[in-house]
Amino acid sequence: MPVPDAHPDHRTPAGSAPGTPPDRPGPAGQPSVAPGNGGDAAGPPAPGESDESAPNPGGEPGAPAGYGGTRAPVPSGSTSPGRPRRWLLPAVLAAVLLLALAAVGVAVTRPGPAAEWRAGDTAAEPPPAVLANADGNALEPAAAGVRAALDPLVSSAALGEVVNVSVADVATGSVLYDRGAADGTVPASVTKLVTAATVLAARGAGHRIPTRAVAGAAPGEVVLIGGGDPTLAVDGAGFYPGAARLDELAAQVKAALGDVAPARVVVDSSLYSGPVHAPGWDDDIPTGGYGSAITALMTDGARGDLEQAKRDHDDGTHAAERVPEPDLHAGEAFARLLGVPTDAVERGRAPEAGADATAGTPGAELGVVQSLPMVRLVDIMIADSDNVVAEALARQVALARGQPASFSGAGESMEAVAGELGLPVDALTLTDGSGLSRANRISPALLTDLIRLAADGSRPELATLFGGLPVAAWSGTLADRYTDVAAQAGAGMVRAKTGTLTGVHAIAGLVTTADGRLLTFAVLTDQAPGDGLVAARMTLDRVAAALASCGCR
Repeated sequence: MPVPDAHPDHRTPAGSAPGTPPDRPGPAGQPSVAPGNGGDAAGPPAPGESDESAPNPGGEPGAPAGYGGTRAPVPSGSTSPGRPRRWLLPAVLAAVLLLALAAVGVAVTRPGPAAEWRAGDTAAEPPPAVLANADGNALEPAAAGVRAALDPLVSSAALGEVVNVSVADVATGSVLYDRGAADGTVPASVTKLVTAATVLAARGAGHRIPTRAVAGAAPGEVVLIGGGDPTLAVDGAGFYPGAARLDELAAQVKAALGDVAPARVVVDSSLYSGPVHAPGWDDDIPTGGYGSAITALMTDGARGDLEQAKRDHDDGTHAAERVPEPDLHAGEAFARLLGVPTDAVERGRAPEAGADATAGTPGAELGVVQSLPMVRLVDIMIADSDNVVAEALARQVALARGQPASFSGAGESMEAVAGELGLPVDALTLTDGSGLSRANRISPALLTDLIRLAADGSRPELATLFGGLPVAAWSGTLADRYTDVAAQAGAGMVRAKTGTLTGVHAIAGLVTTADGRLLTFAVLTDQAPGDGLVAARMTLDRVAAALASCGCR
């Protein structure tokens, strides 16, 4: 099975198929002001696992605006301090948007994980920022200097024979290193950067996904309509804090029906079409705990044993048992909340509502709940490298463009939006939004161009994707990396998304050089030794650390 995204060095869950897990989610690595989740895990990965498979230690929320400017000391061998691995909700979403409009150096370097930052908890003290602010007066590195620093590292046998690399200056766009930069490469979870950028461009940072209930064709029949919110919870004990809740929707339905008792629940998940598993997924992905059947209606990312999933997540393990039919599982939970027997739950379609529909008439709306805003969903996806959330967001791109909400419709729509953003799409092929598919191809140059576009202020909505990016030796899937001597220069100075499948290793993000210059980099290899996960990760860490430690002039 593919090794999950480097965020969490995943461990195979009990009862799951052995092998490498797919891109696995990591702890919450929240936005500048708001926490988020998703990313690589720390700890020894299971053989063949993907980044997401590795347990992901601490992906805390980022520090609010106003923090930053100094390098936080990261002791050798340490990990993020006091890491609460559960996601924290943003206190003020507007603060994230303000950061998006801030100057490049501030917008992308200030965010850093906060220890205990909860909405409404004014007593919580966020820590100082992890990344140093970029220095607008710092000298730009020379291409020859960057080449001298990186050539020995990217030629390492640990990365295999074909290693494609792009390094560019964020402020000027100057290409500082190009080794197969235009070549399409299997990206693993680094795909999520493209998913984030395209959904933010297509939907906007404030968009919310609705889950609706309408009256069915017969009295007492309630139709639950999935809108594609993968974080929907049954009640206040859901996996994703702050998510929309079925118990609140059920209360609305009961109030709307009045004296009519609910008698049957029809599950309408017809918004999505096509297969529930993507082409190019390894055979064990659907059962290995890092992927699931992708349906328009689900609760808690299709997790089955919710309490065990929470415990495992807090321990840094992000694989989880997933239910085989997420839409029916959600419908049964909704039925219990309405007092309807679970054997009275079936799949179907909502009736068309007439223009003059009143409460109780077929198709009339009985209630609606809204997901977290898109900026938070993107944070969750990136920080914990959450594959199920990624597939849902990819479909939002398709829906925004009026295309089928399927794997193929989402892939084609993301490719189209990437082209409209001016990114180099000649080598871009997307068959899913998570990066679990080995049929995906992304060039390093597209990734560095995307990151620079998100940082230059011309598309402020894209800057919000920096909130969930893990910080080296501090948060998300990078929390327990950059601790060996050869990579310590990158601790606190690298903010990046990783990706891993068996034989596939990738990293793309930002690094502040020793002189204070902000660079964007991407390193992808899809022909690495299948049994060399640890060595490949350490080598990728050293590549970014080399950029952090040199003036390269």
